[in-house]
Amino acid sequence: MKELVRPSRLAPGARVAVVAPSGPVVEERLQAGLDLLRGWDLDPVVAPHVLDTHGELGYLAGSDADRAADLQQAWCDPSVDAVLCARGGYGAQRMIDLLDWEAMRAAGPKVFVGFSDVTSLHQAFATRAGLVTLYGPAAAGADFVKNTVAQEHLRATLFAPETVRVLTSRGAALAPGRARGVTLGGCLSLLASDLGTRHARTGAGDGLLLIEDVGEQAYRVDRMLTQLLRSGWLDGVQGIALGSWAGCGPYGPLRAVLADRLGGLGVPVVEEFGFGHCEGALTMPFGVSAELDADTGTLTLDEPALR
Repeated sequence: MKELVRPSRLAPGARVAVVAPSGPVVEERLQAGLDLLRGWDLDPVVAPHVLDTHGELGYLAGSDADRAADLQQAWCDPSVDAVLCARGGYGAQRMIDLLDWEAMRAAGPKVFVGFSDVTSLHQAFATRAGLVTLYGPAAAGADFVKNTVAQEHLRATLFAPETVRVLTSRGAALAPGRARGVTLGGCLSLLASDLGTRHARTGAGDGLLLIEDVGEQAYRVDRMLTQLLRSGWLDGVQGIALGSWAGCGPYGPLRAVLADRLGGLGVPVVEEFGFGHCEGALTMPFGVSAELDADTGTLTLDEPALR
């Protein structure tokens, strides 16, 4: 697995577009997120359909066509330096095939930030645009709006990425060792449901897999990991960093599932890296070469996530 193209870091005055490719957005949180971005001396612009709700499917932020158009227009706008997702939820998989990936690749590298359901877009930006992306807080998400740790880690990643090259786990090693590879991953349920689709990665070989999820019982996590194992998607993975598992039940039984399904891979596995659906979530880059050290609980990037 090769390294991807790193977009340029942001500078004061940079224009950032906020889009909603998945679920409907709470306006109050959106405004709070925009205020934070303005406080960083950024110039946030809101895509036309960010506050839409689908007329019949209330879990979607407007129609598939409108959500896709918002993302594509923002990405292809030469005045926009970064595209931030307002939230996750569900819906990115419904609109991803409506995007003109040739036009988006031609528009050049930009910063892309989002997490959860946005996992599908992270995969597509890797496979179709060859681009490093940031698995980080949603611009209208509760964690970004309320948690200074999440805010400051994202801010450092955007403006001074060399200061956050070492990411440290809050937990222990499920499997010991040290490994090198290119980072990839996201929300486990989305990685499993993306299997076989045309914009998804074909596997995690030679990579460092970063995974997390929310609201999934232990047996469902077992099922999804088993699906990745049986499909061969995990063949050749070099190491695994586990993020948050909020709402997935008591951690003891879940930890047993993670150890059972991942321990046989013979690669280092580190838990509780503090990214994903948790308070103070770290921003994790996908597509960069790094070293995972299970004994020290660190993920060290070879280079900053952004140029």
